[in-house]
Amino acid sequence: MHLHRLPEVMHRWLPNTIWRGPHAEAATKTLYLTFDDGPIPEETPWVLEQLAQFDAKALFFCVGDNLERHPDIARQALAAGHQLGNHTQHHLSGWSTPAAAYYADIARCQQALNAVLPAGAPRFFRPPYGRLTPALNRHLAPDYRIVMWDLLTCDYDRDYAPEKCLRDALRLTRPGSVVVFHDSLKASRNLRYVLPRYLAHFAELGFRFELL
Repeated sequence: MHLHRLPEVMHRWLPNTIWRGPHAEAATKTLYLTFDDGPIPEETPWVLEQLAQFDAKALFFCVGDNLERHPDIARQALAAGHQLGNHTQHHLSGWSTPAAAYYADIARCQQALNAVLPAGAPRFFRPPYGRLTPALNRHLAPDYRIVMWDLLTCDYDRDYAPEKCLRDALRLTRPGSVVVFHDSLKASRNLRYVLPRYLAHFAELGFRFELL
């Protein structure tokens, strides 16, 4: 069983976080694509190629370790009009990491982001696994736009058949959805099957893929 949406109670535990985009009305055909865990040369440039075919914009939540190794790919994403966000330096869980260590890991990732982002760029943060406590949320909220999601595609699950992953993603998407894919090796099989078909399907329906 795949948990594509987190329980509604988490919206109350984590106020001032983003779950859906600013245009979530049924009449507004807008989706907000996000990609976690890159940038890596094996997947991220391919993702950028797919997005370009549909003039789709996205927010890439970078793991600092990957960003430090591949800043050129992050700059490529920025040059194409996409945004970058903070996904911690080492993909840490906010539920099991001591607070001081968690904040330090975020700060190190932000340092790597600052080296490639233009001055004044908005600061986005997504907690790995969606694991964030109310206390961490309160601490981070003044400095970051904390982005959760409306739809997790679960593309990283290697036991998830690509065809079913696509069907479920299409079925569960709604106007204003913040959608999570992963530009990672673990997600590669499903990502490469689902993403182009997902983009084509919603583009044909007249949806736009915009920035948060």
